[in-house]
Amino acid sequence: MSRMHRARLTADASAGTNHDKAQRRHGRFRLLIQLLAAAFFNGYAAGFLRGKIFTGKTKLLCVPVLNCYACPGALGSCPIGAMQAVAGTRSRFSFYVLGTLMLFGTVLGRLLCGFLCPFGLIQDLLHRIPTPKLHIPRKIDKILRYLKYAVLVILVLLGPVLSAGTLGGGDPWFCKYICPAGTLEGGIPLLLKNETLRQAAGFLFSWKCGVLLTVLLGAVFVSRCFCRYLCPLGAVYALFNRFALYQMQVDRARCVGCGKCDPVCPMALDVRKEITGGECIRCGKCRAVCPVGAIESGIRQIAPNENKE
Repeated sequence: MSRMHRARLTADASAGTNHDKAQRRHGRFRLLIQLLAAAFFNGYAAGFLRGKIFTGKTKLLCVPVLNCYACPGALGSCPIGAMQAVAGTRSRFSFYVLGTLMLFGTVLGRLLCGFLCPFGLIQDLLHRIPTPKLHIPRKIDKILRYLKYAVLVILVLLGPVLSAGTLGGGDPWFCKYICPAGTLEGGIPLLLKNETLRQAAGFLFSWKCGVLLTVLLGAVFVSRCFCRYLCPLGAVYALFNRFALYQMQVDRARCVGCGKCDPVCPMALDVRKEITGGECIRCGKCRAVCPVGAIESGIRQIAPNENKE
């Protein structure tokens, strides 16, 4: 083996080690942000000890992520729950909730899903369990991703309206029948601390637990399965993602086409083609794994055709 060849192998090994370190640093940094966000949004520790919901003035504010109002530690309201609550009244529509979603959506897009959502954190941790992972065929995966938009329109927006009487009182269909975050964060902790609630729990709670178990098991085998296919808040932010101030892009001049970015993407995207689309959660894992630094991110405007072949 020539001296030049040995030097090249040594340089390649060193570069690989540096990239592995960069991935680990990014993973630790992102996990820290996720944990801090979960603690911040659910900072009322006494609620978990007492089994009671926090009712302070901050509950009038919506947090920008899926975080159940009924969670004993929740300091704010879930925008999806708030949207349904208003839809079931005579008002039908909340400009405050819409404004909140538009503000965070136009600035950060689905970065909120990748870094700040507590239920996203739970899915990420579950997917770390060392089991064989499922690969959803791309054609089926693309079709299933439209489910979250159906959930948003039918269960979140139309459900409370269709079930409401002339004086309001519509059912929050998504929160009542589907939301796994509400069951995990609100239903289970409250039932554990309140015997009266345990005695009153019936088929509906069993159904919600079944939905929760299905989603949690799904997250073990399919990365971010709830975010991909069912989350109505993810559907809302996906509409803003392409136009949000915070963007990610691939520098075509620097990209060597190694394909290392695709396997690490938790949303199973073709990163070089779909990084500016609605499905990217801006987690930054692709950027951390890129060996040539071709993936960039930041608050800036990117030309619409910059990422097209």
